[in-house]
Amino acid sequence: MALRVLVADDALFMREMIKDILRQGGFDVVGEASNGNEALEKYRQLMPDITTMDIVMPLKSGIEALREIRKEHGDAKVVMISALGQDSLVIEALEAGAKDFIVKPFQAEKVLEVVKKVSQGA
Repeated sequence: MALRVLVADDALFMREMIKDILRQGGFDVVGEASNGNEALEKYRQLMPDITTMDIVMPLKSGIEALREIRKEHGDAKVVMISALGQDSLVIEALEAGAKDFIVKPFQAEKVLEVVKKVSQGA
């Protein structure tokens, strides 16, 4: 059975790109969110195996949403997505419980590599 993924990013084109990459890699994209509040709501509804979460989003940042998800679901597997130059935010996200991160711009192979690694608990 394919692993279920939630994709959270405020940019529609990024969500579409990530969804396409994941689907081609054999993952089942079960939902998407355009801000941190939506990401938290969708996580609670869908209980995905893995979530990709943009760090900078409106209403609630990806890091704030990550903290809330991990507080409620300590075993949540969240991969953060950041832009170049957001090193301090990436460190903060990892300290908050993110399992790994991907830096934009990214290549499809890197996205699949990180998501597969996280899904296997590595």
